[in-house]
This record gives sequence, structure tokens and C-alpha cells, in this order.
Amino acid sequence: MCYIKAEDIFPKEIINLIQQYVDGEYIYIPKKEGNRKKWGETTNTRKEIKIRNEDIYEEYNKGIDKESLATKYFLSRKSIDRIILQQKRK
Repeated sequence: MCYIKAEDIFPKEIINLIQQYVDGEYIYIPKKEGNRKKWGETTNTRKEIKIRNEDIYEEYNKGIDKESLATKYFLSRKSIDRIILQQKRK
């Protein structure tokens, strides 16, 4: 995220109004509700996690124990249990 100077985009009246609440601090102005993107929507992360979880479930079905899967994928045993349960429900 890059910062934009308030002076470059807001009229002086708005800056004065904002300074009544925050003076000389960084603030974050969130996107409008309709403009927000879901987590992982702009990257391949969602797709990669989906593939990883499918791989975990496939290996589990081939007989690999949960502890080995946790070690291989750098996850907790509880996460492996959760992933297996989610994949079973599909």
C-alpha cells in the first residue's frame, strides 16, 4: 500500500475537518463495501490452498498418517484433521 498526501487529493476544507479528529497521524480509509475483494481474490493463494488440501486428503486416503502429513505440510495435527474433515464433506 502506498500513501497519498491529503493535500494532493482533498480540498483544504476537508483537511481542516479531518484535522479536528486526527492531526498529523496516518489513517486508513477503507474501500466501500461493494468495492472490497475477498481474501485471495487478487492472488493464487486460494487456488494453491485448495490444491494443497486436496493433495493432503488424497495422501491420507492412500494411508499416510496424519502426523506425517502435518510434518510434510508444516501444519498442526489439528489443521490436518480439519482439512480431512472438510474434504470428506465435499
